[in-house]
Amino acid sequence: MKPSTLRRLHRWIGLACALTVLAASGSGILHVVMTWTQTPPPRPQPDTAIDTAALRIAPAEALALPGPATGPVRSISLRLIGGQPWYQVLAGDSSVPRYLSAVDGHEDAAQDNRYAAEIATRYLGGQRVQWTRRLDAYDDEYIPIFRLLPVHRLDAADGEDTLHTRVYVSTLTGSVARHTDDSRQREANIFSLFHKYAFITAKPWRDGLLVAFTSLAFLTSLAGLVLFVVTRPRSSAP
Repeated sequence: MKPSTLRRLHRWIGLACALTVLAASGSGILHVVMTWTQTPPPRPQPDTAIDTAALRIAPAEALALPGPATGPVRSISLRLIGGQPWYQVLAGDSSVPRYLSAVDGHEDAAQDNRYAAEIATRYLGGQRVQWTRRLDAYDDEYIPIFRLLPVHRLDAADGEDTLHTRVYVSTLTGSVARHTDDSRQREANIFSLFHKYAFITAKPWRDGLLVAFTSLAFLTSLAGLVLFVVTRPRSSAP
């Protein structure tokens, strides 16, 4: 290929992907800046130790009591909720855990929301929270990168919290999956728009354009290297 042809090809490919490179590099810088501007969340408070002497009934006994048929048991965990021990049971194909009292075996479905609120409150250093909703699928704020589902969204209940703090909690793992607020989410949205093309709702199109423009940037860099080699001055023979 002639150097002039290669030079024109390099120029037009460079123009085609210039905006994409600017968006990717600018949002990449933002991604680093976010680690400087966003203070880490408060350290979570340690869980309270469970007094095993309070366990009055075994899991098998609690499950044997009358209740809804939910299929074979997949897992059983012991949780301390409201100062009382509860068996958290996953059964059948359901992702919604059952809560059976380890004191008398009675079931209480409301303990899932209560447990989520306690996890969020400990995580925020005692700040009051209010339960908002349960998520069984990802949305615009809780995206697949956070992995855990289902989760509960809880909002800070303190009226002085002008940043509208949100915490996403998994009661199955007993942990916080995501902590955000208006400021953090604004930066995350800018990053997603320019770095991951979040404005394109169809994932196949979004992934296709990301691959296409990244490939153009790669070709532009490769063409620049080739152009440097083929157009470098030739040393004259002595």
